[in-house]
Amino acid sequence: MKTLFTVREMQAACRSLRQTGSLGLAPTMGALHDGHLSLVRRAAAENDAVAVSIFVNPTQFAPGEDYDAYPRRLAEDGAKLEAEGVDLLFTPSVEEMYPSGATTFVEVAGLGDRLDGASRPGHFRGVATVVAKLFHIVHPDRAYFGQKDAAQVAVLRAMVRDLLFPLQLVVCPIVREPSGLAMSSRNLNLSAAERDRAGALSRALQTAARLVRDGETGAAALRVAMLSQLSNEDGVVRLDYAEVVHPETLLPVADTRQGALLAVAAWVGQTRLIDNLLVEALPAERPQSASLPEQIEAMHV
Repeated sequence: MKTLFTVREMQAACRSLRQTGSLGLAPTMGALHDGHLSLVRRAAAENDAVAVSIFVNPTQFAPGEDYDAYPRRLAEDGAKLEAEGVDLLFTPSVEEMYPSGATTFVEVAGLGDRLDGASRPGHFRGVATVVAKLFHIVHPDRAYFGQKDAAQVAVLRAMVRDLLFPLQLVVCPIVREPSGLAMSSRNLNLSAAERDRAGALSRALQTAARLVRDGETGAAALRVAMLSQLSNEDGVVRLDYAEVVHPETLLPVADTRQGALLAVAAWVGQTRLIDNLLVEALPAERPQSASLPEQIEAMHV
């Protein structure tokens, strides 16, 4: 595995790899866990070569957020990626990605202000900008992202479509800890007690999912169920949002019969976590979403 630090080096290395086959990219901010590695493995299965980026992007953090405290474990991450057979690791500096005087940003209007974008103004502008830069540097055939970041996925899909990026955006399933907690680099910041309480996010989704399985399609009822579950945490879990939205537009839906995204975000202690679950559109004459039993099982109910 080659580790590269400059844009010019990375461009040259990617250009060379693309001459002999397809190239997959998994953009990350490091502190890698099995969720990240599932993206790498999918990329390896579908491409001739794999590139991974590790870059904690300052423009997607608002003032007062956890940029400085975000976990950084570059040596450990590099060892994990080498073991997975990754071809290229790109670890640029902030100055390399944002040259002095840079004033150009990518913004997905409207969509970027919903869910996490509403809670973290400017967050998705930073995400879209850095991912667009990575796409231009690497020119991957496929780029891999996790379903845990469902709002990010919606924003990036729109960006790829609108800016005509010649690549396939591949979304991989959420990987969960044995408790059902969605894997996240930020889980490293949780104490043992907080980690236990953090399971409230997946439990809220499970509660709503059971209602869907039993035939409930009303978004209001599902949202009440999620809020009720999250309110039982004695103030340790502070709600950001619990919403039932369209998975592509992130706008609220009245019911789930045409499909929906159940999405939650909350602070556990000082750590903000997110989780979600997709409800598939109801087939004709079917009383429930075919996807939910598998998703609930994956949460280890």
